Amino acid sequence: MTRHVLLDNVTHKDLKIITQRGAKYGDNIASVLTFPAEFKDIQTHYPICFSQDPKTQKFHALAIMGFEDNENLFLENHGWDASYIPLMIQRQPFLIGLPKSQRSNGEPTQLQVHIDSHNPRVNTTEGQTVFLPHGGNSDYLQNISAILEAVYTGQEESAVFFEFLLNYELIEAFTLEIELDNGSNNTFSGFYTVNEDKLATLPIETLQKIIVNGWLGSIYMVIASMANFRALIERKNHYCSASSITSN
Repeated sequence: MTRHVLLDNVTHKDLKIITQRGAKYGDNIASVLTFPAEFKDIQTHYPICFSQDPKTQKFHALAIMGFEDNENLFLENHGWDASYIPLMIQRQPFLIGLPKSQRSNGEPTQLQVHIDSHNPRVNTTEGQTVFLPHGGNSDYLQNISAILEAVYTGQEESAVFFEFLLNYELIEAFTLEIELDNGSNNTFSGFYTVNEDKLATLPIETLQKIIVNGWLGSIYMVIASMANFRALIERKNHYCSASSITSN
């Protein structure tokens, strides 16, 4: 059970955060939210897929890390086996908070840092110090604040990005048939990607609009990231092989 509270340097003066990676800290998830500004880093390791919320019908981007619930194939005994960890993982156990009373004059709202006080990373004995002895923010907290700012901006940016893709019908569903080395056949479905055929037939005027709005790079990073499924399947084969040896 989570408990989100506003972070402050009095109540949480002795707070420390464990930054190690592992299933016991909630890192065993198969996918995580990502944003166009992060695609350049994400596509170096992870497939980027789109998912549609069944209630709101809105799309969002996901970095894929596994094929089953509670499966993160980048988690190893020594930690996270990739040079880049998605922002939504890095931010844990902190969250973005917004003041109850927000200005209505169009000025930017001051974001607040909240924390899940029930998160297993939260303690007072080991890990990164959150506040300095006299109450100032530690370098660690400064970095977390920057990450939360990037997440907040990324969420706003994503809404515009997907509106653009939908306007030009550039989103299509896809299914991936996977045969593992152990002979099992599996289907990866329920996700979306960029419609490359539609993209290739767009008029020059439309492509120019996409370029001017800065989305062309993000679109091609999504397309390029799909090649990471090969490496992810190899990770799955390795995991299944290791599990088989352990069980024997």
